Amino acid sequence: MATILEYRNLKKHFTVGYRDLRRRRPITVKAVDGVSFHIQEGETVGLVGESGSGKSTVAYTTVGMYAPTAGRIEYRGESIYRNGRRPAHLKKEIQIVFQDPGSSLNPRHTVKQILELPLRIHRPEVGNRLEETARLLEMVELPLEYLYKYPRALSGGERQIVAVARALAAEPSVILLDEPTSALDVSVQGKVIHLLLRLQRELHLSYLFITHDLSLMRNVADRVAIMYLGKICEIAPTQEFFQAPQHPYTQMLLSAIPVISEEEERLKPEKIVPTGEIPSPVNVPPGCSFHLRCPYRMEICAQVDPEMIQLTPGHFVRCHLYPDGPPTLESANGDRHGTDQGHVPEPRGHRGL
Repeated sequence: MATILEYRNLKKHFTVGYRDLRRRRPITVKAVDGVSFHIQEGETVGLVGESGSGKSTVAYTTVGMYAPTAGRIEYRGESIYRNGRRPAHLKKEIQIVFQDPGSSLNPRHTVKQILELPLRIHRPEVGNRLEETARLLEMVELPLEYLYKYPRALSGGERQIVAVARALAAEPSVILLDEPTSALDVSVQGKVIHLLLRLQRELHLSYLFITHDLSLMRNVADRVAIMYLGKICEIAPTQEFFQAPQHPYTQMLLSAIPVISEEEERLKPEKIVPTGEIPSPVNVPPGCSFHLRCPYRMEICAQVDPEMIQLTPGHFVRCHLYPDGPPTLESANGDRHGTDQGHVPEPRGHRGL
């Protein structure tokens, strides 16, 4: 499959104040700090991370809410930013569905007016807008009488489905889903996910699915990328990701997934207990940003930020435990990097999830 959307060393930094007003020394939050990955046609990539990891900033920079500080975002090989602005013909190709439809839908507009707006902007050639908005509602399985309802008259799930229809109105190729089900009841989440998967098959859409729910990614995503403090620490095909997580942070996240049976518990990685506190995004530590919480940290981890390396085809990890591939106890404790603890435990076994 061809690559449809690619991120190349994307950075987005925010100035949130000044340490010294006279010298104008800025306080900078590196919300996204050198992110690189791609999305193929018809593929779903899950972008997972804690709150504040920068995953939503990736989406907002893609759709033009923020301008990138550095790096490139390419749509089919073409940069989506030219002189700091997005070309008009690319705006319709990449749409977004926000987390909270209660705040992303105009409460003063009916569903008909909400769906007509992207038609006027991105598809002015459409003659009969009423007929097209009705078709969009049928596509997302909502009754036609909803055209004249206001968002306040709809349930949370119905509002989110209207937000999906609004994104579809522009006939995009890529949809960014920014935690589209996190504000919904569990029963409604399943309906929305089923709808998104059906639309992807029928319209050959590509998704960037942003979430903090790893369990959801196992059933939705083709590949999973994990973000921590503005950087991707691991990305892999979904099956391999759950069966053989390599980065200590990824292992920690997977071991914390709640389960309801002893069989599921046996399939999880052995529990990793993090040490220390989560660093402030205003004051990210030097070296590997996870080293203050990592049980396998070495001396080099506090000094050098690791590079992303490929362990197996499509499986990339950013960690000093893997200088030449999967680690052994000898390589972790050897003289290559040294250690500040005298002993570095072997990474936990991966029994699959």
